[in-house]
Amino acid sequence: MATGTEPSSQAGASGVHTASRAAIPARHLRTDRWWLAPAGTAAGLLAFIVYSTWRAFSNADYYAAPYVSPFYSPCLAENCHTMRGGPNWEIFGSWWVLSPSLLILIFPLGFRLTCYYYRKAYYRGFWASPPACAVAEPHKKYTGETRFPLILQNIHRYFFYFAILVAGVLTYDTALTFRDENYAWGHMGLGSLIFLVNIALIWAYTLSCHSCRHIIGGRLRHFSKHPVRYRMWGWVGRLNERHMLLAWSSLISVAVADFYVFLLASGAFADPRFF
Repeated sequence: MATGTEPSSQAGASGVHTASRAAIPARHLRTDRWWLAPAGTAAGLLAFIVYSTWRAFSNADYYAAPYVSPFYSPCLAENCHTMRGGPNWEIFGSWWVLSPSLLILIFPLGFRLTCYYYRKAYYRGFWASPPACAVAEPHKKYTGETRFPLILQNIHRYFFYFAILVAGVLTYDTALTFRDENYAWGHMGLGSLIFLVNIALIWAYTLSCHSCRHIIGGRLRHFSKHPVRYRMWGWVGRLNERHMLLAWSSLISVAVADFYVFLLASGAFADPRFF
């Protein structure tokens, strides 16, 4: 008996209309503007990719005492600007001639690229897999993250450990912003406030990570026997509820912090001082 969902025999069919899938004529029954979310996500991520690529390869205007761009911290090559008391660690020596940001950005980039939320964001925004909830995807088959290269998404937890280290360095950089251009302590400028907001959002995003939540409370059979970990797990869980908001907020804040340093270093204006 025909049910109206028999596999399609249409030649050249793709995605959900291939012969191996049920024949559902409608791509979706949604009446809202479902395409706005994936389109907005793709536009936002693309804008950040273009901006961060430009700044990463520019190798200029990333230090204006006492501020160092989060894209260039820590600086691991000899071709870095000398930052008094700053994160200058010449691990790679003089043989590295490219932008020093390329040595460090791989870690926060890897952390965000493998993040559960960002996976959803760029899968939908760029690959239309699927483009939105209850909307048919255009791909012939679905293998999930079981094959190369998407199987590499499973290293997200290890990037989390590196992200903690990077956040620690950026916290140190934020403390250094309470100096003036002559490195005297006890001063605060507009940049100090921007850096404070940025590091708060970076820590909130990092700690709201699903891997962090699992590390703290995973593999426990009885929460009652681990009250401290249970309480921490609850705190991280509340952050995790806002993981998407924190992902976007921290992405914007790190770009704003970098752009502010760029404006100072390029001489666009002087850092306003509160005291």
